[in-house]
Amino acid sequence: MAEIIVVANQKGGVAKTTTTFNLASSLRAMGKRVLAVDFDHQGNLTSCLAKEGKQSIDMTIADLMNICIESEDEMVLPEKSEYIYDCDGVDFIGSNRALSTIEAKLLAEAGGERTLAEIIEPLRDDYDYILIDTNPSLGILTINALAVADDVMITVSPQYFSLEGLDDLIKSIVKVRKRINPKLGISGICLTMCHFRTKLYRRVYQDLMEYTADKIKIFDAKIPYTIKVGESLYAGENVAEYSATSPASIAYQSLAKEVVSCE
Repeated sequence: MAEIIVVANQKGGVAKTTTTFNLASSLRAMGKRVLAVDFDHQGNLTSCLAKEGKQSIDMTIADLMNICIESEDEMVLPEKSEYIYDCDGVDFIGSNRALSTIEAKLLAEAGGERTLAEIIEPLRDDYDYILIDTNPSLGILTINALAVADDVMITVSPQYFSLEGLDDLIKSIVKVRKRINPKLGISGICLTMCHFRTKLYRRVYQDLMEYTADKIKIFDAKIPYTIKVGESLYAGENVAEYSATSPASIAYQSLAKEVVSCE
């Protein structure tokens, strides 16, 4: 049965999508069955995984959410082959801007915070890991993701203001745990885009250590800032494919091993 991990932070530009993409690929390289779910209307994860472009994705997570919302009686989803796509062994469900129109519908829907769970829960037995990439907000879509998750991986880029809002995210996780999903936990904080030699990195890391006070795990694998990551995305490849010996590739492989070891 799959462990469902949501990659989250309401702050943008902290490598949520890049981490989801490369973590999924690294877990797959370890022989794990992986499903990646793009739950951001920008569809950046879909761009990473859809080798023939986002236009090749006929059915997205927005379509599935709409089916759930509009079902008056028992919900019947299409065959899995109609909405689950493959990218080098990593299965994925794509997204596009239509997802943004779902938010208003969810707010008007009784029990709308559990809509994504109706789609994801039946897929648990097919995978070892289900990774959900979220949008940079704490709105109803992110709450949907938290409602179905087992754990949250918080990505943090050690930059000025990087810890701003972290407290709000953790408070939201606690509220969802109390009111909707009692099994929800925090697998840890993943530091991304790290300039290890700078004073800023050391200061932010120290602040983060003091903030967590050992109550929240900080993953040992810290993702360095390297141009190889950006180049790999531009080339349509995960960083291990693009540059297997790069520090970022090695770091994402280490992160995957940590995730597996936490089971």
